[in-house]
Amino acid sequence: MPARDLTPAGPGDLPAGYAELLEALKERVRTSRVRAARAANTELLRLYHSIGRDILVRQQRDGWGGKVIDRLAQDLRAAFPDQRGFSRRNLHYMRAVATAWPDEADFVQQPAAQMPWTHLTVLLDRLEEPATRQWYAARALQHGWSRNVLEHHIATRLHQRTGAAPSNFAAHLPPIDSDLAQQLTRDPYVFDHLDATDRASEKRLEQALMDRLQATLSAFGHGMAFVGRQVHFTVGGDELIVDLLFFHVEQLRYVVVELKIGRFQPGYLGQLSTYVAMVDDKLRRPQHLPTVGILLVAGRNEAIVRYALAGAAAPVAVATYDTLSPEQRAGLPDPALLSAELTSEVSAVLTDTLDELAGQPSGQPTDADTDADSVPDTDADSVPDDA
Repeated sequence: MPARDLTPAGPGDLPAGYAELLEALKERVRTSRVRAARAANTELLRLYHSIGRDILVRQQRDGWGGKVIDRLAQDLRAAFPDQRGFSRRNLHYMRAVATAWPDEADFVQQPAAQMPWTHLTVLLDRLEEPATRQWYAARALQHGWSRNVLEHHIATRLHQRTGAAPSNFAAHLPPIDSDLAQQLTRDPYVFDHLDATDRASEKRLEQALMDRLQATLSAFGHGMAFVGRQVHFTVGGDELIVDLLFFHVEQLRYVVVELKIGRFQPGYLGQLSTYVAMVDDKLRRPQHLPTVGILLVAGRNEAIVRYALAGAAAPVAVATYDTLSPEQRAGLPDPALLSAELTSEVSAVLTDTLDELAGQPSGQPTDADTDADSVPDTDADSVPDDA
């Protein structure tokens, strides 16, 4: 029996189940391509590690100098002209990899060995502690960070800020849920994509965050989806307005964010707790985890925050925010030193002025008097009425 011709003349001629099969095959091809790319990348990093290890061993055992790396780079590029990666700089990186991860079998099991080579060089350049390198490598691999995103998170010290905001989650949520909610927080939140003038008022700050929404979502962390700004709720005839409302797509929970441009006040948590309870009641579905709130303030007294959190009725956290990255802030003069310098300058000027006044005979006009006498009188009648 001849095979049936299934060549479709149009969408209506496709056999049953064709669309499902096509999607399954497409997904299988994509998955296979990703696995092949990762396998090739791991094999390349294994090669680089072995080269770096051999260079390191020869230098330590035989006393080879740095010029040997220059010659190796030259000879390897001559032997493999169509293969990139054998520059002098890269060979030094290979040696650094072998130094950071001495055991090859252990190295290939690490998240760092699953990263692109350029990501790995960022870890080597920017970080010294093995545990910190491991932290960034694992999250870069998990969230698919680009090199620029990885560099930004390292520059803003994400590993120190993640989960660092004071909260009462442990008192209001089950242990596992509490840990998850805590990982949502940052302290401080770094909004270095904003201008300094954007902090002039809460409304202006909110608007600036929304104008640069993609960067704002990145600052709030992976998995945050924007729901709305100035979200209105009517409760018993009264209207309540939530500053910013997000939904975490991985944890399946709403996150209420309130912005304050000043320092922390205990009353802010009462307002935020009300909003959290309201969102939990009106928007939360059975499959969702409990709603949490994050209060963003320009500064805080840690002891007052601790007392206020203990009395808050809902799961909330208090975090600070900054419109400068740690690197930018490090470039600014120290406030205490600047204040001391200005105070010293002002004191010196006042001392010199008082010394000059004390040295003049009584009744002799001062420089200020002389200057004043030199200014001609103004005829009041000559001044226009609209002046």
